[in-house]
Amino acid sequence: MNTSRANVLFLCTGNSCRSQMAEGWGRHFHSNRYEFFSAGIEKHGLNPLAVKVMAEAGVDISGHSSKLLSELEPTTFDYVITVCDQANEQCPFFPGKAVKLHREFPDPPRLALSAVNEEEAIGHYRAVRDAIREYIVTLPAVLGSIGAHSISKPKI
Repeated sequence: MNTSRANVLFLCTGNSCRSQMAEGWGRHFHSNRYEFFSAGIEKHGLNPLAVKVMAEAGVDISGHSSKLLSELEPTTFDYVITVCDQANEQCPFFPGKAVKLHREFPDPPRLALSAVNEEEAIGHYRAVRDAIREYIVTLPAVLGSIGAHSISKPKI
């Protein structure tokens, strides 16, 4: 762990799409200031359409893997950002004073269920990708406005 960079965890339900995109954008824009991680309450596998739309934007997340919070190396997180309501509700307790943030993003696979064709389905992924990008671009200002207290990953 690089002690000069704050550790940011993106937590989602299945660590397949939204949290993976957030981690990818974080590394793309702010790797000099933050160390980024992502995990899920459950493990659903990396979504291939998430990989595809991120690649379209020039961010390669194909080497990422879906993981549970308990599978992360013991790390002290400065920020935990839940990116879906279910993860926000089920977010485990982190000892210490946690800086926990919640920023809901729509679930692309769920949105894609109503698509009439593949292009429309991918359009939902692109829209969420772009919304996450906009949020991540502003992340230093968001985090800077609230400060940080280190929190430890729970022993599960």
